[in-house]
Amino acid sequence: MAYEPKLIGILCHWCSYSASDAAGAARLAVPANLRTMRVMCTGRVAPALVVQALKQGADGVLICGCHLGDCHYTSGNHRAVGRIHLLERLLTDLGLEAGRLRLEWISASESERYAEVAREMTERLRSLAPLRWPTLDTVTQEANQDG
Repeated sequence: MAYEPKLIGILCHWCSYSASDAAGAARLAVPANLRTMRVMCTGRVAPALVVQALKQGADGVLICGCHLGDCHYTSGNHRAVGRIHLLERLLTDLGLEAGRLRLEWISASESERYAEVAREMTERLRSLAPLRWPTLDTVTQEANQDG
């Protein structure tokens, strides 16, 4: 049986969630492994939420929001950019492969783009295989090799 990654989509209420809804209404091919969560703004996505999703079994997290400059909360998506960069670095430092977290700007009218990004993310996760959190022994060995 082929590996089917578990993908969590955290979507902005104003833009990306509407794109997701429109993709479903248009019967666009969106991977069945994607589970979505609606938030009011990507700027409200706490790094702990992403880590919790990964620790509870998700193989990857896709965060989608309004295009820069179009945020309904003025600068929420700018705040999200900073958090995501820090979170990517943290996940890499913890031993997780790059590509398990993705941030995309998708407006309400971009349902086809939403479906495409979801398919791309699923394929990326398939290439990485299931998420395995490094053990303390693995992290310690790597630190000793680096140090």
